Amino acid sequence: MNKELIFLRTFAATAAISSSLLFFSSFKGSGNQQFETIDVQRINIVEADGTVKLIVTNAGLFPNGTEKINGRPTNTDRKKRAGMLFFNEDGLECGGLIYDGEKKENGHSAGLSLTFDQYNGDQVMQLLTTDSQQGDERYVSSSLVFNDRPAKETQEKTAEIMRELSELRKNDPEAFKKKYAEYQSQELIGGAPRIMLGKSRSQNNGLFLFDDRGMPRAMFYLDKNNNPKLEAFDQNGNVTSSWPEK
Repeated sequence: MNKELIFLRTFAATAAISSSLLFFSSFKGSGNQQFETIDVQRINIVEADGTVKLIVTNAGLFPNGTEKINGRPTNTDRKKRAGMLFFNEDGLECGGLIYDGEKKENGHSAGLSLTFDQYNGDQVMQLLTTDSQQGDERYVSSSLVFNDRPAKETQEKTAEIMRELSELRKNDPEAFKKKYAEYQSQELIGGAPRIMLGKSRSQNNGLFLFDDRGMPRAMFYLDKNNNPKLEAFDQNGNVTSSWPEK
């Protein structure tokens, strides 16, 4: 009887260890695992060296501020939203897809943004839609936008500058303006939209061109009454020519 008990205990222990090894080894193999449905809050796609290349996340686990990705801090002022973030070979964020939408007390607010960034900078191309309603008033705008970005901007330096300017704006508005202009002249911050194709908040559908300060300079569009219009502006926003003539 003693020998039989020892045998049974040994058999049970061996079976348990073997089952555990089989279970864990099934997730370490090089073959593809197949699942019908996965419920997950966040997925990090990484390279063999651990560099994060893509994040797919819900709103709660969206990285902002307190979390570092590839050893770099994330944007502290960015609202948490469900979506995706893209990272390049150097581990720098280079674009993303975010979206949201919710009912408000007297309407709703919704939007979607797909962006691609300048290397180590901010967005140079954006697919954007916004939809807001308050009472009987509803505004929908959808556009493809191309932006100029400062030549010397970097993500970490921009974050540092924005923190400095935020404090100045609260405590000394005049010093804020002076410092902002100084950084802008150094090509460290700034940028401006240059081309927009789509529907404006005024319900005009067309092509809108801006100068390097972000001022509108030319528009070719259909207004909300389906009238075609072509307009040109000076650097102060005054109409210099239009078609059809007013």
